[in-house]
Amino acid sequence: MRLKRFLIRYYPPGIILEYEQNGQLKTKSHDLLSLTPHSDAKLVAKELALKDPLITEARVEQIAQLIQKLQQKLERVTKSDHQFYLFKVLRAHILPLTNIAFNKSGSSFITGSYDRTCKVWDTATGNELLTLEGHRNVVYAIAFNNPYGDKIATGSFDKTCKLWNAETGQLYFTFRGHAAEIVCLQFNPQSTVIATGSMDATAKIWDVQKGTELSTLTGHTGEIISLVFNSRGDQMLTGSFDNTVILWDVNTGKQIHTLIGHRSEISTAQFNFDCSLIATASMDKSCKIWDVRSGQCVGTLRGHEDEVFDVGFNYAGTQLVSGSADGTVRISDASSHKCIHVMQGHTGEVSKVCFSPQGHRILSASTDKTARVWDVNSGECVQTLEGHTDEIFSCIYNYEGDTILTGSKDNTCRIWR
Repeated sequence: MRLKRFLIRYYPPGIILEYEQNGQLKTKSHDLLSLTPHSDAKLVAKELALKDPLITEARVEQIAQLIQKLQQKLERVTKSDHQFYLFKVLRAHILPLTNIAFNKSGSSFITGSYDRTCKVWDTATGNELLTLEGHRNVVYAIAFNNPYGDKIATGSFDKTCKLWNAETGQLYFTFRGHAAEIVCLQFNPQSTVIATGSMDATAKIWDVQKGTELSTLTGHTGEIISLVFNSRGDQMLTGSFDNTVILWDVNTGKQIHTLIGHRSEISTAQFNFDCSLIATASMDKSCKIWDVRSGQCVGTLRGHEDEVFDVGFNYAGTQLVSGSADGTVRISDASSHKCIHVMQGHTGEVSKVCFSPQGHRILSASTDKTARVWDVNSGECVQTLEGHTDEIFSCIYNYEGDTILTGSKDNTCRIWR
């Protein structure tokens, strides 16, 4: 093994090693999820050197400098109280929007619609770059193959998934095989496969290079409405209307665990970054935390008074955010499972919630036609993003956390900077 170079990853903080082994270029990452601006950079570098033979004594100083760079970024972010302004309103499609998604850098984003198309947009200008046409029904699920961003997958009510070139709009493949609408999809982090989830109660895994089906994941008895890979790409979660979540081995297509405990439909399921925990949200008004290795429920988050629509971890995996039909956003401790803050202010259901990439802010979207930005430490609302004339169904940050995208039933997409 020969070390080629070090790369830095800001969100979540980490050092990536690029090395050569048997003539092949490979990478491995060291996650620094607990790094703070006050951590001892040299000590952290020495600890990494003890763990990894590629990091020799001579390289420790170089690693310490990269860690200091990460710390400077963390400090700048936690001190900033960025106020977003409305940059652009995009009347994106003739018919209602279904979903929005950024590429890794946030330089472009995509919108899906009932008009059967997916559009690609330039974030800096708000200009339309491409229209991806070919589906025969609603384009519901959309994704870039992040971190690369050179391919787009679209899943449709026409039961097919299409793979496109993100630069030219060229159609590579149409994946056929599902017996009902495709409602969720994702690329694995390596961008070698696409997983699709369908109302036919199955998920399928497709080969990106060959355009062929690799496996069908059967086990659910209800529609699959949520699907996500872990950060290594070797495991995947599917959440279903049958009240269960299944953890799959991606390579074999076999079930590892079925997570049973919710008393109503699953709305979403997510991994924490280091793939040790799973969070699930359900229409039964609760969230649950599960251990990936054992498949056991290790905690139940109660307190919401109505259906929970969304849940997510911060990058360090220390906190969870949940959004509910009761109009509140809650932050909970991932270890003690205790509620830290109940954030009140929305006057309608909260459909989407997420942490900022840095983890110090939370973004929420509501049927009350607003999105809100909340401070994680105080639980206070620091900004309300107003202007949409109908409910907001989607809100996302770009990689740097300095641009927000909101998608609404008013048929517009708004860019906030």
